[in-house]
Amino acid sequence: MLKTASLSPIISVLHLKCKAPKFSTLVRNNHTQCTQTVRQNAIKNPTSLLQLPPTSAYIHLPFCRKRCHYCDFPVVALGSSLNQSQDDDPRIVDYIELICREIGATRLDFDQCPPLETVFFGGGTPSLVPPRLVSLVLDTLESKFGVCLDAEISMEMDPGTFTADKLRDLMGFGVNRVSLGVQAFQEELLKACGRAHGLKEVYEAIEIVESCRVENWSMDLISSLPHQTLSMWSESLRLTVDSKPTHVSVYDLQVEKDTKFGLLYAPGEFPLPSESQSAEFYKMASETLTSAGYEHYEISSYSKSGFKCQHNLTYWKNRSFYGFGLGSTSYLNGLRFSRPRMMREYKTFVKNLENGLAKHQQQSGEFDPKDRAMDVVMLSLRTARGLHIKTFVEDFGASLALSLCKAYKPYVESGHVLCLDKERKVIPTSEVSSSVAEDQLDEKVAFIRLSDPEGFLLSNELISVAFGLIAP
Repeated sequence: MLKTASLSPIISVLHLKCKAPKFSTLVRNNHTQCTQTVRQNAIKNPTSLLQLPPTSAYIHLPFCRKRCHYCDFPVVALGSSLNQSQDDDPRIVDYIELICREIGATRLDFDQCPPLETVFFGGGTPSLVPPRLVSLVLDTLESKFGVCLDAEISMEMDPGTFTADKLRDLMGFGVNRVSLGVQAFQEELLKACGRAHGLKEVYEAIEIVESCRVENWSMDLISSLPHQTLSMWSESLRLTVDSKPTHVSVYDLQVEKDTKFGLLYAPGEFPLPSESQSAEFYKMASETLTSAGYEHYEISSYSKSGFKCQHNLTYWKNRSFYGFGLGSTSYLNGLRFSRPRMMREYKTFVKNLENGLAKHQQQSGEFDPKDRAMDVVMLSLRTARGLHIKTFVEDFGASLALSLCKAYKPYVESGHVLCLDKERKVIPTSEVSSSVAEDQLDEKVAFIRLSDPEGFLLSNELISVAFGLIAP
């Protein structure tokens, strides 16, 4: 059953607030359990898989008032003494200087470097950082890479960490998308999570966002929390819809072993919901939000028309991106490069980068087409668009695409996997079966996607099947 990473739109290997679903690691360890394999995969042109120059940048701002009980991100807890007018906390000032140094020392390894189209400030709680320091980072990005005039510039903001004046200042410096970390509309759940804000701050934050006329804003919610009931979840969804955000992210809690929740609770055991209860949470979110006019365009993401998160689409489309800051990850030329998660090591990394002693901290040593194929399948099947068969055939060969469809045939019959034609109409099961049997896949099937919500709930299993074929 679906379990996204502890509170992320997703991807420890991508960026901190967009953590890769945990099945990406779990499944790669377990893919040998799949019985149907292709032992010789035709990778037609590995060099074509190398990424284009990035047009997106993730900036990690790790500061929080306190660490939440579910959080395993690299953060710096500032304590409750920090106030809204404190612009000169040396920990923040020094860190911003460090990030700007890292950006400035980054080598541009592309013949042409287009300007950035998206910038995402994640954390941590980026709204704790004074606007003038956020502006300094944006100025540094502009100087190094250029930033499009209409770039999507997102910032994660927590209730109780910003005023209307602060938000207006941030908007004046270019921030035009807000991701509001509400998480729950019940006081007892917020306290149980160790959140630094209460329900009063939630409503105040929503009012501030509305008063500042932020057109593009998202609300984050968490399901499967300790002691959370279906009625609580229904209330949170209803109040979210009433608040009229243009985007909603819904994350299913996964307990990480090195967090406070990891010490207190075992997955599936009370007071955490069972897997069947978590599935009901997910189904309720899908039904409630789609009925309210939100498009379920990615496993954890819903948006009104025209308000999909363009930055996160960079990840789902497996495009290259820059990552800057503590623990962040870049994806360049088909390789992922991670920064240290500890501040002392990160400072050393930046110094070495400036001195030419280190280019990146590399997470994967060399380009591997099979890893790329697995990434493409995993990320594509997280989305409503699904896996584009023609592109997959061009990059990885027709035999692998055909074998994948054959392996998914039982799930097509059960309704968990949908095959779509070029007009994105669902192809009847009988036609899919005949296309696969006659090796005429690309003549009829244009996309493969998971059904909503049942297919998304089986995403771990379905992606495991694909991994078993790609890397037996």
